[in-house]
Amino acid sequence: MPDNIIFCSGGGCGAKLGAGVLSRILGLLPRPSDKNLLVGFDSSDDAAIYRISDDTAIVSTLDFFPPMTDDPCMFGQIAAANALSDIYAMGGTPVTALNIVCFPETMDINILGKIMQGGADKVSEAGASLVGGHSISDDSIKYGLSVTGVIDPNRILTNTGCRTGDMLILTKPIGVGIVNAAKTVGEASQSSIDEALSSMTFLNKYAAAIFGRYSGIHACTDVTGFGLICHLLEMLASEHGAELSFADIPLINGAYGYARDFLITGAGQKNRSHAGDRVTFELDDFAAEELLFDPQTSGGLLASVSAAEAESILEDLKDEGIKAAIIGKVTNGKGIIVK
Repeated sequence: MPDNIIFCSGGGCGAKLGAGVLSRILGLLPRPSDKNLLVGFDSSDDAAIYRISDDTAIVSTLDFFPPMTDDPCMFGQIAAANALSDIYAMGGTPVTALNIVCFPETMDINILGKIMQGGADKVSEAGASLVGGHSISDDSIKYGLSVTGVIDPNRILTNTGCRTGDMLILTKPIGVGIVNAAKTVGEASQSSIDEALSSMTFLNKYAAAIFGRYSGIHACTDVTGFGLICHLLEMLASEHGAELSFADIPLINGAYGYARDFLITGAGQKNRSHAGDRVTFELDDFAAEELLFDPQTSGGLLASVSAAEAESILEDLKDEGIKAAIIGKVTNGKGIIVK
């Protein structure tokens, strides 16, 4: 491995604690015993779900992080889209959102206004209501949302319902972490930056609505800070394996070249370490590996769907202008094989 690798921590979901650290901490916490808690933190799902009646449950999530762009309004949009995504990944509909704000008192307050306006724009696009929030003075900017949604308890999409033979559909290209790393050192093209920003601000609302039309969506998650590989490993748990075709995975323009030039992220290396020996690469391609471990901010939905419906779902997604692809399949093995 060359000596001149540049590690860029950046903002966004790349600021997450590593999956290994989190799993050890969460393992020490007591498990709730309330029978109405349908989804908690023990399955590494995207949000918690609590049943309030036979036909209604509430979905709860929160997400916030430091900026990954100099444009405050764009940052607010990205942070909000990312937080809302957890509701969509569970099959729910967001209804209310609360701002989470950390901001230096010495900084121009108009910057915070633009961040919050960007967040409000995405909450409005989601059809939800921004109803308040909480702020603290901090030495650095952080922003996000706490989101509440609703869902039918009988139509929950967890991240562990994969079935052998399912096809894996990804609804956004990957590589935004590496593009942001390249941007940090002045190596990213404007077209790469623009595509990454467009992807991060695009709501998963539209893909989720299409998934809701089908009965063969067996599991779903959104791909964020743990990268495609580690989020897929959470879906597979210890019950299934998967085969991925790298050639079929959509990439942000320029991301492969930046990875080949070793413009990679520290968070990506945490993801690689966490995956350990559960991933086998049959292709000799360091850049491909880095893209699969790359932390995504406001990434796409990753769904395990019945083979019989996969092509129809993909066609509907593409008709909506969504850059989706079938990237592999679920097997009865263990771990992930990348071809």
